Order: sequence, then C-alpha cells, then structure tokens
Amino acid sequence: MVWKQLEPTASHITYLILSSFLILYALFSLFVRNRLHLSEPPLATLVGIIFGPKGFHALDPAKWGLRDNMTQELTRVIVGIQCFVVGIELPKFYFSRHWRSVAMLLGPVMAGGWVVCALLVWLLFDTSPATALVIGACLTPTDPVLAASVLSNSQFSTRVPNRLRHLLSAESGCNDGVSFPFLYFGLYILIEKAAGNIAREWFLITILWQCCFGTFMGLFIGVSANWLLRFSDGRDMIGRASYLVFYLLLALFSIGVASTLGSDDFLVAFGAGVGFARDGWFRKKTEETHLPNVIDLLLNSSLFVYFGAIIPWSAFSDGPDLGVGRLIALLALILLFRRLPFVLALKRWIPDIHTYREALFCGHFGPMGVGALFLAIEARAELETGSSLPLPHPPKGHSEHKGTIEMIWPMICFIVLGSTMVHGLSTAIISVGSHFSRHKHERAHFPGAETDALDGMEHAIGAGDSEPSSEEEDD
Repeated sequence: MVWKQLEPTASHITYLILSSFLILYALFSLFVRNRLHLSEPPLATLVGIIFGPKGFHALDPAKWGLRDNMTQELTRVIVGIQCFVVGIELPKFYFSRHWRSVAMLLGPVMAGGWVVCALLVWLLFDTSPATALVIGACLTPTDPVLAASVLSNSQFSTRVPNRLRHLLSAESGCNDGVSFPFLYFGLYILIEKAAGNIAREWFLITILWQCCFGTFMGLFIGVSANWLLRFSDGRDMIGRASYLVFYLLLALFSIGVASTLGSDDFLVAFGAGVGFARDGWFRKKTEETHLPNVIDLLLNSSLFVYFGAIIPWSAFSDGPDLGVGRLIALLALILLFRRLPFVLALKRWIPDIHTYREALFCGHFGPMGVGALFLAIEARAELETGSSLPLPHPPKGHSEHKGTIEMIWPMICFIVLGSTMVHGLSTAIISVGSHFSRHKHERAHFPGAETDALDGMEHAIGAGDSEPSSEEEDD
C-alpha cells in the first residue's frame, strides 16, 4: 500500500532536484562565491547535465511539454527581467555621465564582434554569408544574466572598480536589444530578395519601430511608473512588501507591452528600468532587500538548470556540417577575437577604461548566454513561420532555409555552454592566479582570499567610482 502512494512523476522529481540544488547553494553561497569564486550558472548547468537526459534522466523537459516555443518565452522573460534589474541597479543619471563609454561598447565593439563571429562561422562551416551574419548576431551581445552572476555582490566584485562593473552592467543591459539590427539584417537578406525591400524593412521596422520606439516606450513606462509609485508612497497608500511586487510586475508589464507590440523586448525592459530608477529614489528605498540576488538565485539559476537539461548533445556531431572539433575551434576563436582586440584597440576612446589591464578584463568579460538562446530561437522562428512565433520543433521536411534552421540551435547551444563554463570559472582563475603571483608574505591565508584591488586597476577616489559627486546629488 505504501509503495502505491509514491508518485515520482517528471514534474515532481523536477521540484525535488531543483529545490535541493537551490537549498544547498543557498546554505553555502558565501563559501562558494567568496572562497571558491564560483557563480551559479556553471554549477546550475552542471546540475542540469547530470540529471538531464544524458545523465540520470531525471530532468527531461520534453516530458514536461516544454518545446522550443516555451523555451523562447522562458528566455524572453528571464532576460527581460534581468535587463530591467540592470537598469534599476545603475547609479542615478548614469548615462548622462558615461554615455561615451557605453556607446563605444555598443557601437564599434559590438559591430566588430558581429563581423568577427560571422567571418569565423563562414570560414569554419562553409555557410552562406547571410547565415553566418545571423549566427554571428546571436553571439554578439554580452549576456546580462551571466554578467549579473559575476558582477553582483561578491568578494571578487569588490576587487573590480565600480566604474568597470557599472560599465559592463550597462552594456549587458543594452546590447541584447541592440543586437536586433544585426540579427534582422542577416534575416532580411535570407528572406527578402530585393535590396530595396531589405533596406526598407530593416530601417523602418528594426531600427525605428523595434529599437528607437522601443527605447522611448521603455523610458516612458519607467518614468510614469516612478511618478505613480511616488504619488502612492507620498500618501501612505502602499505597503513595504508591495514595493517588491511592483518591481517585478513592472518588469513583466514592460516585457508584455513590447512583445505584444512587436517591439524590442529587451530595450523596452532596460529603458523601463533606467526610467524608473533614474533619480535613485527607488534604489534607496529598496537597497536593503537585495532583490537582485534573490532573482539570481531563483530565476537565473533555474533557467541554467533547464539549459543543462536541453543541450542537444547528439546534434553537435550529427548535425549538418557540424562537428565537435570545429565547434571547439569556433568557441576558442570567438573567445579570443570576438571582443578582446576591439576593446584593446579602442581603449583610449573609452573614458571609463583607464589602463590596459582594465581593457583586458573588459575585453575578456563578454559572456554569451541566455540572450543568445533567445536570439537563436527568434531567428529560427522568422525562418520557420515568417513571424516571431517558432514551431515546437524544427520542421522535418524540406524547407528553403532547412540548413540554417538545423544548424543555428546546436551551434549556439555549444558556444553558450562553453562561455558559461569559461566566464563562470574566470573569477576563480583570476583570483587564484593573483594569489600565487604574489610573494609568499603578501598572500592571503587561503588561495584567492585577497580583498585588495586587482593589479593594474585604478581604485583611487575619482577613478573607481561611477556615482555622482556630492554636488550632483544635491542638485
């Protein structure tokens, strides 16, 4: 009779495994972050791999009914919320003082990375130029979810100047949305045949509607919500707990507005966060809640467990014109040449980067993650259905873009897996390397336990901060 009561269904086992991992991580989070210098994404991905279809087969999203269309919505919501959080967490009036640095990363650095990624895909896999441009666009943006896991409060993050952390956060919040013009440029070349149609669609829909209108709409939503919350708070009409509810609901509302109108989800969400917290009032009201850390632990970690369980291992070797050796070569070359040479070359024109060691850090730290997964499914949807709504599975029959559709998902998954591991473990490598590069009498008692500034980075007053001066705060 007792055994008949057991119901180890796929969903019930998922609740058990996911909650067990999150509980264990929460119990030892300070030790993992500040002593082992590990972040959640690589650990969560490993959990998904170990318990997924290629491991113990306890986590199998296919049994939950989660297909590509559901994966698209999960990644949309998680990245959108994270973009909103980045906008909230930036210092007040950040862009009025640091727009030059952000513009350089979103302009020449992103464009250069797009071209490099596309060129590598074209050379290694002999794709069409348009297909290479589409895949390159998916790999161009810095992922806000992975960036948040490393740049959030930890012992390592305190060793990096605030100005660099805020710069990388601002870039990661913007560039998933800014990558839409790169993505749709390649897609329109694949879909449209006439050059006039390509230029018209790309400029009117992608640039004006999705990006420009999306940014202004996000700012309008954020500024309006800030005014409404101030109005309610000033009249004692809102409770403390409602602040947190308002925070998350506003993020979801901005994503919902953008996706319904066919605009750029991530620029709308980021613009809403920036507009909502532009004057620093909301940030001060909620600074003790540590809500971004809660989001990192619950939402972001859960998504990386899901990613680990859906990695298409067989497609890496069985896919069209793929192969593990060439994928590893692509990953290595992208990590070396996608971003690093451009940041080093443009260092003198990026005011917030003061030394070449800082340029090396910013050039290396450009993880590819959840945003790339969303863009890959967005590209597939346009090729499969001519809209942003993908099929549950890639079409099995013949289609005009069959090769591109079958190639893009496994390739992006492989690069995201590699980037998650490399960038997720970078903090440990940098910390341990910094420890053993010192004289013995200068080392901390535990490898990587140093708390002083990383070598070659400026932390002096006025060089490490990106907050307004006291005079600006009084204005």
